[in-house]
Amino acid sequence: MKNLYKYLFIGLLIFSNSIYAQNTKKVKKKYPYLLYVPKDCQKPVDGFPLVIYLHGASCKGSNINKLKKYGLPYYVSKGKQYNFIIASPQCPSNKSWLSENWFEPLFAELLSKYNIDKSRVYVVGMSMGGYGAWHLAMDYPDKITALIPLCGGCYDSAHISKISKIPIWAFHGVLDKAIPVDETERLIRILMKCNANIKYTRLEERGHNIANIFGNQEIYDWLLEQKKS
Repeated sequence: MKNLYKYLFIGLLIFSNSIYAQNTKKVKKKYPYLLYVPKDCQKPVDGFPLVIYLHGASCKGSNINKLKKYGLPYYVSKGKQYNFIIASPQCPSNKSWLSENWFEPLFAELLSKYNIDKSRVYVVGMSMGGYGAWHLAMDYPDKITALIPLCGGCYDSAHISKISKIPIWAFHGVLDKAIPVDETERLIRILMKCNANIKYTRLEERGHNIANIFGNQEIYDWLLEQKKS
């Protein structure tokens, strides 16, 4: 079974890497999204921080309520309050976060409708969403302030140094059989050589399901401390 996971992952890595290589100029596509806007706190003078949440592969499709199974949308659905805007797009079932340019249409729409502090735009994600978070920061290092990728990785690690100036807090479970822990740790090693602003939490007794980390207020306190000059 362990070898099966390994071969499936290697196949996915090769396939997804080829998709990424072929889509350097991606088609712009508007994805549906869940939106959370703070109601009970005073509107900041500079605008609200924005957190973009990227789900994993199990939430792909056309049923937006699937996103509430775990992660930030789950905690929002349970009534948890935040002092930042949360946009949670849904990836179509036959795509990945790397297939199309969904970010620019989403970001433009949010900027036109809400008072957003462009110096505090963050991306967080898990599994497939963790990959999406790494790559989104690489594609838009001028727009993304900080990122928190959980059990993800990057298909283009040769260019990971592009985000060496962006604060990162990465998480990965050592017992993860779906995405090996080295997918995160090889990126950490490269970024440390670049003197990057990076934190890494290595979860010794955890596997792939680490979604409860999104319930930890500490990660949002850390995010909100990060601001582009």
